Amino acid sequence: MGRSDSNDDKRASGRQGGTFRKKSYARGNSPVKKNTEQQQPKKPSDPNLIRLNKYVANSGVCSRREADIYISAGSVTVNGKPVIEMGYKVKLTDQVKFDGRLLNPIKKEYVLLNKPKDFTTAARNEHGRRTALGLISKATKTELLPVGKLSKDTTGLLLFTNDGDLTKRLNSPKNGLRKIFHIELSKPLRSADLRKIQEGIIVDEKVIKVQDVSFVDKAPKNQVGMEIFSTRTNIVQRIFETLGYEIVKLDRVVYAGLTKKDLPRGHWRYLTEQEVVNLGMIK
Repeated sequence: MGRSDSNDDKRASGRQGGTFRKKSYARGNSPVKKNTEQQQPKKPSDPNLIRLNKYVANSGVCSRREADIYISAGSVTVNGKPVIEMGYKVKLTDQVKFDGRLLNPIKKEYVLLNKPKDFTTAARNEHGRRTALGLISKATKTELLPVGKLSKDTTGLLLFTNDGDLTKRLNSPKNGLRKIFHIELSKPLRSADLRKIQEGIIVDEKVIKVQDVSFVDKAPKNQVGMEIFSTRTNIVQRIFETLGYEIVKLDRVVYAGLTKKDLPRGHWRYLTEQEVVNLGMIK
């Protein structure tokens, strides 16, 4: 005699043609437990609150992991009181200090652009002009400003950042950052004029010294390379104008140790951590 099941000894439906259907407890048909916690909508996060370790890290002091160590050690104060609680959130308006130093919670960002011709470095798009800022608009939501300026016709490296201290130091005449330009003139440069530039040329009653100037290898004599530290506005153009030359193309290929390597015209990239460290060493 075959095995019988419950329900008045009726066979389960299936290949044997039973008269009733068994309940299936396979994973896909298992009873669903109601999770009241999942059904409750999540509370929107307060944009004015930020975790303390992120606040410290954004200020540039250290990484978030290191910030946790400093917080637990009592090195961080909020509104004058030490906070050692992990996950503690602060308001953007709170006064946060690390070892007595006031911190800024806005993360510092650094973007390097290889600027094309006919783009201005103005902060706003006035009269339909194309701006360099427009080219880096997808790099960040943070408002960045150019460090120094390049004329509309000048191409090459242009640094953008929200690091006000760095911008001030890079623009300071005391620093005289290393810049290298590739220059194309409307006519060949005479050797005598090349020597004048090498020896120091007077522009607006001031002697301008360049670190190096020479003809570009295997190129016509109207192409010149120049290394200069001066921070004076349009100084390269003015040097050649003084000697009676017109610049056809001016390309900044090196700026403060940053180069155009692997950065095509019109493209941008973020600075590496090491590049930021190197710039930070400029006092």
